[in-house]
Amino acid sequence: MNQAVQFRSTRDKNQVGYSLLEAVEKGLAPDGGLFLPETMPSIAWHSLPSTSFQECAEAYLNQWLSGSISIDQVSTWVQSALDFPVPLVSLGDSNTHVLELYHGPTLSFKDFGARSMAFLLGERIRETQTPVTILVATSGDTGSAVADGLSGIEGVRVVLLYPKDQVSKVQEKQLISKRPGVVSVRVAGTFDDCQRMVKGSFSDPKLSNEHLSTANSINIGRLIPQMLYYVWATRLLMSERCNFVVPSGNLGNLTAGLIAHLSGMPVAHFVAAHNDNDFFPRYLNNPDSHFKDSKRTVSNAMDVGAPSNFERLTSLLKYETLKALVSGLSISDAETRASISEVYKSSGYIADPHTAVGLVAAKEARSMLHAKGPIVVLSTAHPAKFPEIVEKEIGKALPEPSQLSALDSKPVNVIDLDPEQAQLAELILSSKW
Repeated sequence: MNQAVQFRSTRDKNQVGYSLLEAVEKGLAPDGGLFLPETMPSIAWHSLPSTSFQECAEAYLNQWLSGSISIDQVSTWVQSALDFPVPLVSLGDSNTHVLELYHGPTLSFKDFGARSMAFLLGERIRETQTPVTILVATSGDTGSAVADGLSGIEGVRVVLLYPKDQVSKVQEKQLISKRPGVVSVRVAGTFDDCQRMVKGSFSDPKLSNEHLSTANSINIGRLIPQMLYYVWATRLLMSERCNFVVPSGNLGNLTAGLIAHLSGMPVAHFVAAHNDNDFFPRYLNNPDSHFKDSKRTVSNAMDVGAPSNFERLTSLLKYETLKALVSGLSISDAETRASISEVYKSSGYIADPHTAVGLVAAKEARSMLHAKGPIVVLSTAHPAKFPEIVEKEIGKALPEPSQLSALDSKPVNVIDLDPEQAQLAELILSSKW
């Protein structure tokens, strides 16, 4: 039986540990670092059931979080927050699979982390009776998942920042839909500006008396549930040699997979599939590489120039170890569009642009790695969220899921701001919303 996991900052390995619920509530460590487990729990991977995702998830969390939260809490968490299917689809090649992670209420993989964080934060607020303001920056899907998951929770306010004109029309419709306790902020800048404003709020003296936290993948409460679908895929395939292709932007999804591996999940290799925002692939080739300003691409949720979770990756693993375990590839918009068309023609499968980035990378990785085990591409969003791109490539209209069509009749709530820290601070301090 594992001891209760304690969490420390990436910037101070000697710091006093925090409990899971404390780390979720704080979001960032007091020194500005990101939380990581002090030690990795050791999970008996072969003992996990493969009968259903929910049973596998409960068994895994009960081992990983033993002593941190109760078995009853884990059961409520999984059954209430993760109550949707996680299908593994073969694309004809029996050794290439797509793990569909977009069957939650907002049609993206972010539902795993956001809904789980909502549950954990609710548990913490019940303990402390202290209200909290959640700040979140989004390049597409995170914001709507967080808004949906945390809306209406007593004691929680959410401030959601997204870059103007840099998300799809469908994504924006999800982001600005009016929800109790949530305000959407349309920033005249980039995702990196939004992320900078969120991080800056934690050191802003004007906000020193505010109880702030974050729901980006900066928050460890987002990453823990993302380990679950990696484990589920390996159990479904009954393979100790899976190769995971991970469409990557802020590197949270990749970090979750690595934490699962370091906790005992066998894996052959990871491939971080990026668009033209290619800092991490460049870093793996040259550790002296630097961040660059983000570029706009058709896979907009991955348009991140300075990924926050890079700090976690370099704290978890030395460069040579990381390079041996992870490969990085950069996929162009032209390759992404062609992949949507080619995969549809060859298999009938409809991929969103982010999954298409992963599918191109999977094809390259098969020859690059001489991979003999299964390749699993994480499919991160429903194609109907990107109709302008997908419909053009497959030559037909996509049916609109009910989760999206229901938004047409709902009121909206959005505020426009410049990418200025002072303007965000004024909004947070305001009681008008």
